[in-house]
Amino acid sequence: MSLRPFPAPPNYPGTVAETVLTNTGLDQFLARLDGGAEARDPAFRRAAEVVLGLLALRGADRGSGMPEPGPGLVRRLLVEDLPAFVYVPPGELRAYPAVLGALAECFDGGLRERVAAVVDESAGDFERAMGDPGNLTWYRWYASLLRAMGTDLDDAADVRRRIGALDGAPLPDGVLRADLMGRTALADTVLAEALARAYVRDAEEPPATGPLLTDHAVAAGVGRVAAALLDRWTAAGLAEQLTGAYARFAPGPDDFPHLVLADALLDEHMDYHGDPGIAVPPPRAVEAGDPERDADALLAAVEELAEEEYEPYGGEAPHLLYALYQRGCDADSIARHAAEYEDWTVDPALEDVPVAVAEGVTGAYVTPPVPELVRLLGSAGLTEDDRARLEGPARELAAVADRLAATGLVLRAGDAFGLTPRGAATVRYLLRVRGVAAPTAAEATAWSARELVDAAARWPQAPAAHVLADWLHARGDSAEAWSELLAALGTVHAHASEGADVRALFGLLDTAAAPPGALRGALRDPVIGAYALHALRVRGEEADAIQVPVSARALLVLDRLPGKKGPLEDRRAAFDAAAADWPGGSAALVAAMAEADPHGADRVLGPLGISLP
Repeated sequence: MSLRPFPAPPNYPGTVAETVLTNTGLDQFLARLDGGAEARDPAFRRAAEVVLGLLALRGADRGSGMPEPGPGLVRRLLVEDLPAFVYVPPGELRAYPAVLGALAECFDGGLRERVAAVVDESAGDFERAMGDPGNLTWYRWYASLLRAMGTDLDDAADVRRRIGALDGAPLPDGVLRADLMGRTALADTVLAEALARAYVRDAEEPPATGPLLTDHAVAAGVGRVAAALLDRWTAAGLAEQLTGAYARFAPGPDDFPHLVLADALLDEHMDYHGDPGIAVPPPRAVEAGDPERDADALLAAVEELAEEEYEPYGGEAPHLLYALYQRGCDADSIARHAAEYEDWTVDPALEDVPVAVAEGVTGAYVTPPVPELVRLLGSAGLTEDDRARLEGPARELAAVADRLAATGLVLRAGDAFGLTPRGAATVRYLLRVRGVAAPTAAEATAWSARELVDAAARWPQAPAAHVLADWLHARGDSAEAWSELLAALGTVHAHASEGADVRALFGLLDTAAAPPGALRGALRDPVIGAYALHALRVRGEEADAIQVPVSARALLVLDRLPGKKGPLEDRRAAFDAAAADWPGGSAALVAAMAEADPHGADRVLGPLGISLP
């Protein structure tokens, strides 16, 4: 694409000096503005230097003297490069789209319209990306703090004088030091790769306009060039300060060894849920400490447990930590875990049941007596011989729990083990630093009813019940709050693939304390209407059963059938008994179930030899 006709540019006065990237066409571009107001605006001129430099660095065609702003490059610049590398003071964001528009006008062939369309489509994403704390790097963050202090960001001496005052400066809400470190490391890598590619590209096909990087600049090292660019794009001399006298202000990957453990916990979460955005339940109690130091201590224990002397369960330490956290940090049973590791049958209904932590219990681990094992595992017929067989594995697992407990972040009292409040805060930090949704109790309480139900349906019953109650209490247990929550349990999730898990949350609610109007309002719900009817009857209150849809009545019958437990003949007998009381018999009942919840009906009825219509 050619430039629009324009005479050769004069030696335009006041052009921003190009000390890092050369031959970007900046002088030519500013000259074409013919001394207009934009050319005299310092914010526009700074934006012009950045935009032309980044476009050239990303490989824009410079055959005409200026980098051609192709639509793809424009989108990348707005939503990826500027949020990664450039600090833009408040009120100056509009200069960057303006530069792109003015640059596009320098070319013919309809480029102006195409670029304008991309800028318009990307405007919202650009503003969000520039304001997103998750995109901050150490350079961009400290540049913003320095400017807030009144620092002249173009004056390296002023930057050097003032940066010491930022020692201990707080981070934006929700941002961790490891987040800034990770984003900075990524931005450094991306910029270094872009510089290397640009140099190779110009060496292989020398542009007529001259190289973007001089041999002298590259000889100093790509890292030096990148640092110089970041200084121009954030604050003069900042890179030198953050790698020199004030390196402690911007810790790098070596300062976060515990991220190895964070990665292991992320792997555990992905094994459980397959998506970091699926939330784990918030702990009931947390205690603020130094999460980075505590995480390092936990990592040291995990690494020690991986040694041979802690086999066979030492390598399971990350799994144990995650498993404890995803229970809402409720304590678990050593014996129950050991039985699961040994492939004993454990009643699924008991896997997540909390275990009481006895006070003052210390000393060597002792396997619980047979009656307690029966209660923990849900397996009748256990004997002393069974207890003896479990003793070795349970003691080995207790040794792992004791090593973790030596950090003060895990507790073990008798057969119970769990996370301490400080341990809960530490594991939450490790999860969040790798992007896992690990809300605080306050954050979960602030969710909408739908968000809460989406998350709680995947949680063990104890933490789910606790958070549901907190959500209602935070809204004064009002009829409006109850109605909103009941709708989320019912109509909102009427076609959820795991609808039974959502409906099961109804049983965790304290319906005895629910406003009767909210329950009566749910009678017509096609999913939980029968649940609401039953709750009202248990309370001894009148309710119009005629209002309850057939689908809701069928779902209540489906959910009460034994889905997995017990002999098949007993489970079939339970269905037959329900069908005998259903209008139209078994065929009508199966049809109603299949229409209301085809996935759940197939899962429950299929093993009984009952086919869906």
